[in-house]
Amino acid sequence: MTDRLDIALAQINPTVGDLKANAERIRAARRAAAAEGADLVLTTELSISGYPPEDLVLKPAFVAACRAAVEALAEETADGGPGVIVGAPWRAEDGADADGAAAGGDAGARARPFNAAILLDGGEVRTWRAKYDLPNYGVFDEKRVFQAGPLPGPINFRGVRLGVMVCEDMWTAEVAECLEESGAEILLVPNGSPYDSDKLDERLQLALARVTETGLPLAYVNQVGGQDELVFDGGSFVVNADCGLAAQLAMFEEGLVVTRWSRGGDGNDSGDGWRCADALRVAPDEGAEAIYRALVLGLRDYVEKNGFPGVVLGLSGGIDSALSAAVAADALGAARVRALMMPSPYTSRESLEDAAESAALIGIALDQVGIEPAMAAFEAMLKPLFDGLTPDTAPEAAPEAVSDTTWENVQARARGLTLMAVSNKLGHMVLSTGNKSEMSVGYATLYGDMCGGFNVLKDVYKTTVYALSRWRNQAHPKGALGPTGRVIPERVLTKAPTAELRPDQCDQDSLPPYDVLDGILEGLIERDLAVAEIAALGYETATVKRVWRMLENAEYKRRQAPPGVKITDRAFGRDRRYPITNAFKGPA
Repeated sequence: MTDRLDIALAQINPTVGDLKANAERIRAARRAAAAEGADLVLTTELSISGYPPEDLVLKPAFVAACRAAVEALAEETADGGPGVIVGAPWRAEDGADADGAAAGGDAGARARPFNAAILLDGGEVRTWRAKYDLPNYGVFDEKRVFQAGPLPGPINFRGVRLGVMVCEDMWTAEVAECLEESGAEILLVPNGSPYDSDKLDERLQLALARVTETGLPLAYVNQVGGQDELVFDGGSFVVNADCGLAAQLAMFEEGLVVTRWSRGGDGNDSGDGWRCADALRVAPDEGAEAIYRALVLGLRDYVEKNGFPGVVLGLSGGIDSALSAAVAADALGAARVRALMMPSPYTSRESLEDAAESAALIGIALDQVGIEPAMAAFEAMLKPLFDGLTPDTAPEAAPEAVSDTTWENVQARARGLTLMAVSNKLGHMVLSTGNKSEMSVGYATLYGDMCGGFNVLKDVYKTTVYALSRWRNQAHPKGALGPTGRVIPERVLTKAPTAELRPDQCDQDSLPPYDVLDGILEGLIERDLAVAEIAALGYETATVKRVWRMLENAEYKRRQAPPGVKITDRAFGRDRRYPITNAFKGPA
């Protein structure tokens, strides 16, 4: 029996499917941990495969390649250095389950691998434990690809009984209770827990609940980095049995800390139990800073992991494109961001000036490509079909403001075509710039302003766009590659939002004020409230009904939108799945 154990928390940024690079990250963490005398390195959930691997797990060749990578790492632990807990899709051998029990379920379930945490030490795979509670809600579809493991028992590592529970296993009491009852002394939790703006405190409170219920200390290590729409924010931590916070890693960046544990004695007031000495504690990011850093990391990893040389976006002189450009420069550096101002006859002098000032403040290249020739060409092409037809739309909020949506959309699509041409020629990914408020109610043009490979503001409401812009003008985010100081022109922050697709257009011609719209949308999307419940919060019933109808009618557009960073607890796409063909449009 030992009375000392040094555990390194390795908060790493894996790439789904890049097994070689992921294994090298684990090797690097092990080397750094060994230099500090660590006995064990705890990595993140599915650290070999990357998380979430989704339907890659259904490919036998992928699971076999993950096993080979794990076994190669296991051989390296014969050097007498630290043991390692890695995560990988894992198949039981000879029908044996993670705890030696026969694998249960039907033939289809047996064909699926486990989401496993695997202990490597002494040159071999010592043992492994499977995730018991597979999440199947929100962004998670683990029951689709994994087989659930049995309730786990502790792992014996160098004389210490470690209770390993994988991510979701910490969110309910059952697994921790089983581990405590079967003799675990320290709880270890490898995670792939995505960021949203309310989750950090929720994780900590759940960890504290498990500590309180079991009387055991807990070490939680979380993945960091972007994977498609998801951003993993790190923030790994250790909580002692007295619920004191002993360690906390930074958010949104890789890191490693070696935590020093002792059993009894040395001032340890937990009797014969284990206690972690105070270690690195980095205050977590909050509010606008956390959201902004999530956007930067999500965009950076999407571009880098998919091999794009940079991004190109339309810079209109409005706040959405200005903030998108600032985030892009902070993520990639100004030299990898290219902007186009694409004026039409309706573009104001102020917009031209504001786009130029935005580009100058951020330090990005700005080119001007007028779309009037394209508008004229389409008008000539379509004249035989459209002669004699009247304008097709009168905005609901202002019937006197007669509009022709057809020609407004032609402008947006001419801009989208221009951006895609630049993308094809230069290789830069098109970054679309619409926000969640607009995407919610369909205030966007398919194959126009929705055109792009990624949308950094996809899950950001308009009111939050303003808040982030004001924050960025006053702060320089940690790790940002863009300039210090103001990046959003003051006039962009104060002028009325407009798409400038017709004379004297304003967003509020067609939409409620954004503070009203966003409040209603949050009730409809994040909280699934009924019209009467939202009206009871102080909104006009007729306005709530109109927003509900716009939200449901725009589902077909959102299905064709590019991916974007998830920052709320219910983003469009993976989180919220509504039918396109849907006769329920809300109350009449």
